[in-house]
Formats: sequence, structure tokens, C-alpha cells
Amino acid sequence: MKAVQFTRFGPPDVLELVELPVPEPGPSEVLIRVHAAGVNFFEVLMRADRYAATPDLPMFPGVEVAGIIERAGPGADRSLIGTRVAVPLFAIGRGSGGYAEFAAVDGGAVVPLPDAVSFEAAAALMVQGLTALHLLRRSPVKGKIVLVNAAAGGVGSLLLQLARRDAAKMVIAAASSDEKRALSLSLGADHAADYTAPGWQEDVKRLTGGLGVDIIYETVGGAFSRAALDVLAPCGELVLAAMGRFGLEAADVGHMLDDNQSIKGFSLLPLLTPEGVREDLAALFELAAAGALTVTDGGRFPLHQAAEAHRAIEERRAVGKVVLVP
Repeated sequence: MKAVQFTRFGPPDVLELVELPVPEPGPSEVLIRVHAAGVNFFEVLMRADRYAATPDLPMFPGVEVAGIIERAGPGADRSLIGTRVAVPLFAIGRGSGGYAEFAAVDGGAVVPLPDAVSFEAAAALMVQGLTALHLLRRSPVKGKIVLVNAAAGGVGSLLLQLARRDAAKMVIAAASSDEKRALSLSLGADHAADYTAPGWQEDVKRLTGGLGVDIIYETVGGAFSRAALDVLAPCGELVLAAMGRFGLEAADVGHMLDDNQSIKGFSLLPLLTPEGVREDLAALFELAAAGALTVTDGGRFPLHQAAEAHRAIEERRAVGKVVLVP
């Protein structure tokens, strides 16, 4: 089978296509022919050795796959053969191997995929969908004014829709281009702000009648984190869910304390349980199947163009979810 690996750290071109044996499903395992594999920003960081943890080499990236079960190993449920499934590899202790034509996984880890949900959409609803869902559970939005950064991205585009479903008083999307802001508005944001424009904070304050926002969902990091404090209301929350560095300094934290504001950290993996993941993904798939949740296609690339998929994310050209289609 074909799979993508990197044997050294560096730019996207270090990703290479290699031939490997098709994995043999072991006891209780099933073999999945992968139809879509999600591509994530943390994999871009990992490839460049800019992630929090340095992976061992060679590295076979990919933590979420969707496809069809082709074989069942000893003790696995043979009735699963031929079914459409999604597998959040990251949630079952597998941090690699998704960028490939096949994957062998525990049969108990697969989540049935409704016919109305594409494999590409399923890939978008695993890391990003679960992140959006748990962000809202950690900081509920009912009756509140919220600001979603990177609102046209994989997490942001889902987060603003779910915030709208959870009865947020106002959803403000922060995005860097006309295209991304237009997409955010089409997905249900009440307003869209260009956070790259001078004085964008004043526009947000005007939109909120001078009150500011109650919750900021920050999924990018960098200078935005500090700039966004200007629009955070007294007693508001800054929820940090990014993998990059945050631009906050001691003085910023002091001002937040004076205004009874709080910083809330967010890490997805510690919040997950096997049963909870299956239930949450089933609920997300049901919303998507019913047309109540729109998954934004950020680009589909064949395995041999994995480097270009990484470039699309790294250069911030992509909106929504980028996937590989073996």
C-alpha cells in the first residue's frame, strides 16, 4: 500500500510517498480501506519539529481516517465488513499512520458513518468537531456574546455554528480575508471582523454596544491573544486552545485580574473517553447528515500531494478542513 512518511524534519517537501505491506488485522481488529484522511495544523508543526513533542523518525503522520471495512481479524465482528466507518486514531492511542491507503484498528474503535455524511466530512468532524464540541462544554455560550478567532478554519467554522445552536446572544467571527469573513457569515456568524486591520477592536466594541465580548475562543495564538484582550468584557473568559505561543505578558494578566477576567486553558485529549468519543461523533454525524451542521471543504489532495496539503495549511490558504484522498 502507499503511505506518507518523513525521515527528517523540514519543509513540506520532506513528506514522501512510500510502499508498505498492507497491514494484517490482528485479534479483534478490522482492516479499513481509507477513503479520506484528515490533515491537521499540529502535523504541520510536527513535520517542521515545531510541535510540543518531537516524534521519533521515521514518522507516518495522520490521526483520523474514514473509509470502508474490508477485512476482519480473528475475533472481530465479521458483520462489520463493508460498512462505512470513521476512526479517530488520536483518541485510541494512535498518533500516526492515517496518511495511508489502509489502516488496521481495533474493531471496537470504529464509529458507524451515515450514508449522508461523506468520508471527507467525517474526517473534518473528528479532531476539529470534537474540539469545537468540548470548547463549548468547557465554556457554555447561552445568552453570551462570543468571539471566534480563525472562524473560517476547521475548528472555527464548526465552533461558530455550534455556538449559534447553543443560543449564543451574538457570534462575532474574526478572520483575515474577505473570503474567510464571507464564509463565516454564511455559516451563521452575526458579524465578521478583520483582525489584521488597525482598530478592529473598536469595531467589535461598537458591535457590542461598548460591552465587549463575554468569551473569546482563541485557537491560533500569537499576537492576536494580546490584542483581543481589548474587547474582552469584565468577568469575561479568554479560552486558549492553540498550539502556538501566546502573546500575553505579566502586565496583561494583571489587568485581567483587575477586571475579574479569566484565562482558561484547553486540551482535548484529557477530556476524551472511549464511550464519550463514540457518542459525540455519532451526534456530530447526525447533525451533518440532517444538514444542521455544514462542513467546509478546505481542499482534497491525493496522497502523493501531501506536501501541497501541508503548504495550503502552513500558508493559511485553506478554509475549513484539508483532507487526503488515497
